[in-house]
Amino acid sequence: MFHRLAPLSLGALFLTSCSGDLSALDPAGPYAGAIADLWWIMLFGAGLILSLVLGLLGLVFFRPGFGRSLSPKGWMIAGGLFLPVPMLIALMTYGMAQGEYLIGAWQNEPVVARIEAHGAMWHWGFRYPDLGDDVSTDGTLHIPAGGVVEVRVTSADVVHSFWIPRLAGKIDAVPGHETVVRIRADVPGRYGGICAEYCGNGHAGMRFTVEAHPPETYRQRLTALSAGVSAP
Repeated sequence: MFHRLAPLSLGALFLTSCSGDLSALDPAGPYAGAIADLWWIMLFGAGLILSLVLGLLGLVFFRPGFGRSLSPKGWMIAGGLFLPVPMLIALMTYGMAQGEYLIGAWQNEPVVARIEAHGAMWHWGFRYPDLGDDVSTDGTLHIPAGGVVEVRVTSADVVHSFWIPRLAGKIDAVPGHETVVRIRADVPGRYGGICAEYCGNGHAGMRFTVEAHPPETYRQRLTALSAGVSAP
């Protein structure tokens, strides 16, 4: 009985480990969802190829004479071209399509907020030019939920990497250069963010929090923060 339950327990443990505040496999928005979908499809494709190879290997061991009707050259062509090429082309096409979606192609949804993110050893600061030059936060990024937010990322010293696993893919923060990433949270809540590029002794603590507010209270919350009013 135990040997039957063990794989199920390991599977449940594996799925549980895929959740959490910094899990890219627990998306909370369409951009992170596209990345998670790509990950699962790549995993399925790799598992399919591995299963097929192991199946052929098993037939060779347990069915003597299997495959002798095909010449060695035929096996090389079938296994080296006809098997992997169609799968790799399909996976690459899907991956490129998802990549185009992530950089903003094929999207007509308007950007509801523009934010500047500045990385420095070892913290993140955020400015909100849509709301005024003096509106900024340190360590917490505030966004409206349910809309596309454009984040312009840069660095004050070394290369960092801006990453909110549950909302979008990561993008480099480069000194003297500005990179752009789009994020979106489907519902209000708190999400974890982290620097994904080793940047020195304090790298492990270079985290930040994303607070997604209901759209009708987003501006009020930022205005209150700029006035020094703490959260209720």
